[in-house]
Amino acid sequence: MSCQHEWGTRLPARCARQRYNSSVMSDVQEKPGLEVLATPLARLRAVGPRRAELFDRLGLRTVLDLLFYFPRDYHDLSQQRAIRDLRDGDNVSIVASVAEIELRKKPGRKSLLGVLLSDGAGFLRAMWFNQPFMRDRFEVGQRVLVSGRADLRGMMWQMVHPRVTWLDPESVEEVTGQVLPIYALTEGLSQFHVRRATAEALELGLAKIEEAFPPDYLAAHHLSPVREALRHIHFPTDRETLAAARRRLVYQELFVLQLGLSVRRHQQRQRAHAPPLECTAKIDARIRRLIPYELTPGQDEAVREIAADMNRPYPMNRLLQGEVGCGKTVVALYAMLLAVAAGHQAVLMAPTEVLARQHAATLERLLAGSQVRRALLVGGLAAAQRQQVELQVAAGEVDIIIGTQAIVQAELHFRRLGLVVIDEQHKFGVRQRATLKQKGLDPHYLVMTATPIPRSITMTLFGDLDLSTIRDAPPGRQPVHTYLATPEQRAKWWEFLRKKLRAGRQAYVVSPLVDDSDDVTATSVEQAYESLVNGELADFRVGLIHGRLGTAEKERTMEAFRAGQLQVLVSTTVVEVGVDVPNATLMTIEGGERFGLSQLHQLRGRVTRGRFTGYCCVFADVQTDEARQRLEAFVGSTDGFKLAEVDLEIRGPGDLFGTRQHGLPPLRIADLLRDAPLLDEARRDALKLVALDPGLARPEHARLRRQMLVRYGRVLELGDVG
Repeated sequence: MSCQHEWGTRLPARCARQRYNSSVMSDVQEKPGLEVLATPLARLRAVGPRRAELFDRLGLRTVLDLLFYFPRDYHDLSQQRAIRDLRDGDNVSIVASVAEIELRKKPGRKSLLGVLLSDGAGFLRAMWFNQPFMRDRFEVGQRVLVSGRADLRGMMWQMVHPRVTWLDPESVEEVTGQVLPIYALTEGLSQFHVRRATAEALELGLAKIEEAFPPDYLAAHHLSPVREALRHIHFPTDRETLAAARRRLVYQELFVLQLGLSVRRHQQRQRAHAPPLECTAKIDARIRRLIPYELTPGQDEAVREIAADMNRPYPMNRLLQGEVGCGKTVVALYAMLLAVAAGHQAVLMAPTEVLARQHAATLERLLAGSQVRRALLVGGLAAAQRQQVELQVAAGEVDIIIGTQAIVQAELHFRRLGLVVIDEQHKFGVRQRATLKQKGLDPHYLVMTATPIPRSITMTLFGDLDLSTIRDAPPGRQPVHTYLATPEQRAKWWEFLRKKLRAGRQAYVVSPLVDDSDDVTATSVEQAYESLVNGELADFRVGLIHGRLGTAEKERTMEAFRAGQLQVLVSTTVVEVGVDVPNATLMTIEGGERFGLSQLHQLRGRVTRGRFTGYCCVFADVQTDEARQRLEAFVGSTDGFKLAEVDLEIRGPGDLFGTRQHGLPPLRIADLLRDAPLLDEARRDALKLVALDPGLARPEHARLRRQMLVRYGRVLELGDVG
């Protein structure tokens, strides 16, 4: 009996119920090395049974786990000084004891925490403004390591907002090196405990770790051997050894991921056979005649890339991204008409019924004079209507089907599905997309998003897709002015909005989701609606839309707003994506702190779609630095790609696009923003390796293949590799 570790090596049966946190970094020797690496931490001298329970809270149960439990940060002690040796303005590290603690609070003012530190030869005051919670983290007599800029104020040295490491009283020697590792902890466990246990784990198990890369590969790519990298990631002698260790481990993590994506890409092209759909000059001219304006250069380039893909004998897999309002829907329409011209059906799937119906209305308008047959399939259809559409689709009597998740169902059969287009693709799970794709005989596959995605994210979450980006906007689009307003400015904003409404413009008022409950969400929006119709907007025609309303009522409200019968639409984020009302140029966002940066940008995109200047005003209760950063970035830029980079930096990729939705395990040492150049390198190398050895069948690639399969085989459906 044995259990499969995510490295791809089988561990003894007694570890079958253990959960490992180790990264996909290396392979392990066969016996007796496995026995050593599977040693429970309770058996280590530095841990013992009682402390092992604390390590268990961190998911650390074996020597193997601890070897790959990487520090979250480091303190550079190369500039460690005694207080008496300080020089004004130096960035230094100081080991000292807490002598006094003073927290000053005054009504209406920021709090000030002062901690007086002494190293036996001098004093320094560490200071924190408006962080009263820090008071509880200090005790008189406690040893700490503080790092920051030292300034002489009068006769006293001080540091403002220094970095702090709380030192274990048992340890004197732990601060003698040049670089001090800092680990994530749990209550009752100190840095000293983790460092000492890690040192013992390295002594015991490091020799049992085997190299995943062939020697010539390490040399060609300037990578440290894995054992050296593991030792130095935990206990670097200096910044240079730390950088080399981190580069090796980050590269391998990203390389194994890109290897999985590259293998899947290769498999898809080998397994699937799609009919080449040629775009002749005659077909191109016929399609362009249906589009009432010239395509922008960005749209033209995307069309050329898509047409080239669809003319190949294997399915297109392409991600089309662009700014809000850049004209992606028209590019998708071109692709669908190309499929129809070749005698195939095309599907356009949207995340909400509101957006699906809007797409249907847009296509109805653009294709009014054509012979292209269209059908709408959404959850709100009556049973008889739905059945009729399903029969028509199966009989091949419909060319383009527009719908929501209602399309993803066993009862719907296509006569000859040639193209699948999914709008706002990150709102659909991998399984939903795969199910839809299987509805036809190897259809071409185009996904779109109006949420600009940093390149590092596209290479990670969508690394098996080709990328088209539209950066220009259709001519005539007007700018949008964005404001972050205080409560005192409410009256002024509503007066401005009423003035614009009287001039003929329309407006959105968006209330946030309070929580996941539909009841709470609806109540919040209804309260906002009641307040406005009885207050600031009493003289205007105001509509309400949210998720609890029935399909027919939502559609009637949206249609009335599109037609100008309603001047203001009070809504949840149902209007976030794709809703197109060119005359709506005003947006009020309530509770702005509750929205992500990309979501704020999406909402603002609703008022940039016409020939009039747009205005967006955000009211927010800013309580955190992250919220402040997010809102300041939103107000400061209308460049969605720049905002996506900021969002990635603030929130991280997991929050940005939901890696759990994509099924990918989280990265454990790589940082997609900081490590973007290394990600590029890893992707190029992975593509090159798969081109040379598609199944990774060569003996020298066996460990890499095993790591890839254990880490990503299930989620990327790579089970038959090798």
